[in-house]
Amino acid sequence: DPLPPPLPKKQLQRAESLPEQGPSQHWQGDPTPWAGSILHNIPPPHPQHEEGAPSSIPLQNRPSWGPKKPLTKSQSLGEPVAWSSPQKAPAPSPAELTFGTVDGELGQLLQPLESPAGVCGVVLGCQAAALARLSARIQEELVMPEERQQLLEAELAGKSWAALSILDREPCCESRDARYFRVGFIFEQTQLVFAAKVPKPGCGSLGVQSSLGAHCSIQRLIGRLTDRLPRELVLLGSPGEQSWSPSGAEPARLATRPVLQVLISPDVPYQTLAGFVKGSHGLHRTSPGHYERLACLLLLQVCMGLEHLQVQNVGQGDLCPENLLLVRCPCPPQRQQGKEASLCLPRLLISSFFKVKDKRRPCSTSQEQDWTEGLAAPPSPVADELNVGMLIYQILHVDISLENVLGFRSNRLPEIPALSIYSTGLKRLAMLLLHRDPCKRVSIEQARSILQVLLWGPRQELFARSKKTLTLLRSWVEVKRALLLLKFAENSAGAGVSPGLEEWLCCQYFMEVTEHTLYQVTQALY
Repeated sequence: DPLPPPLPKKQLQRAESLPEQGPSQHWQGDPTPWAGSILHNIPPPHPQHEEGAPSSIPLQNRPSWGPKKPLTKSQSLGEPVAWSSPQKAPAPSPAELTFGTVDGELGQLLQPLESPAGVCGVVLGCQAAALARLSARIQEELVMPEERQQLLEAELAGKSWAALSILDREPCCESRDARYFRVGFIFEQTQLVFAAKVPKPGCGSLGVQSSLGAHCSIQRLIGRLTDRLPRELVLLGSPGEQSWSPSGAEPARLATRPVLQVLISPDVPYQTLAGFVKGSHGLHRTSPGHYERLACLLLLQVCMGLEHLQVQNVGQGDLCPENLLLVRCPCPPQRQQGKEASLCLPRLLISSFFKVKDKRRPCSTSQEQDWTEGLAAPPSPVADELNVGMLIYQILHVDISLENVLGFRSNRLPEIPALSIYSTGLKRLAMLLLHRDPCKRVSIEQARSILQVLLWGPRQELFARSKKTLTLLRSWVEVKRALLLLKFAENSAGAGVSPGLEEWLCCQYFMEVTEHTLYQVTQALY
């Protein structure tokens, strides 16, 4: 028999390796000379012939310094293989930098910068990002996070009064359109305290309120009950209701308990703005600077809430001190004793709403309607500006009414006494809001900016020796933003004081303000 054919030689191992062409002993030696090039993603120099001339090896036949790409079954041994080169990781943005960022990533960001101005831009970006993160953390302490609120909404869905425990038989707060009761609800083995909003007869904006987006100055809802009121909450003044005895005795005759739609809110008010103003005459007289700064902060919250409602195409139903609610915020330890306790800033909530259909709020009085129509008012809402202007006078304990404002045929408004550094600015803002010509009236957005400048600057003395320019204002913003972050760091390292509502409002200002806005606002204010 003929001999069997010889076995084929095993060539797979050889085919998987790179073909050795040219003088390879130079690459197989010590790789140390090229280590620096590899670490910095710089391709190594061309291998040299003995004469020193560049190698004539074609580019596709030269060995690659990147990782080898393994062959797949679909590739034949004779096909050229595409070898991958090392990918350069993108440099981090200033917003992603922290003190713990490794120097390799930091170097990628700093290497292209050729001037101090470039480094300054990186630092400013880091500061803006840090301020945004700090603001978000403070907001989580002040307002229930949205994820937790959604969990509570799902837990309260379909519940009745039986799922709640009534903590107080008397209202914790009474506004013009509703009464509020403290109720308890067990969630995750912990009793949470909510507010049950019981509308007064003829008052109610539940459908509008339930569709609002979340905002720090807008009353939030996490549930609603449509049921007969518990007997202990049947109040005098509602249809078919009888008064009750606080000691728990039964009423003289059986009351017919009405079926009402009650809202559940996580924000428990303790007072209305009207009650706060009424009880603060003494504080205004003895500490005018502290009180009027508090007034600016409360008015700022009103303006921020109104801006949010305008975006939602919703208007406030009755913007008056009796319908603005105050909610306690955590107070810093150094303010929890004595007179300082009364200076803690509460959170202000707008709680009355209506749906805007034609982008114009109904006039409050026939006199206002005649007055605005006579001046050919634009179609934008005008009542918000008028009401905020009157709020300034009411908070500062100066008597004023809408009829008196509309009755003035000149810009002469009631005098606001100059008691602090805020008095002149508040008087100027009230005049701009209550201008008889709606076209010359400042908007709510502009009023918010003016209040921010009154609170945190720039003050007029900045321009005493320097001409007001955009460059000066931009430099002021950048320096103040850096000093604000340093203040937070020093407070945290010192007494360990947690930032509160006022610090959060300050963060909002320096996160958004620009030199162009400041130029316009200071022109109107000063």
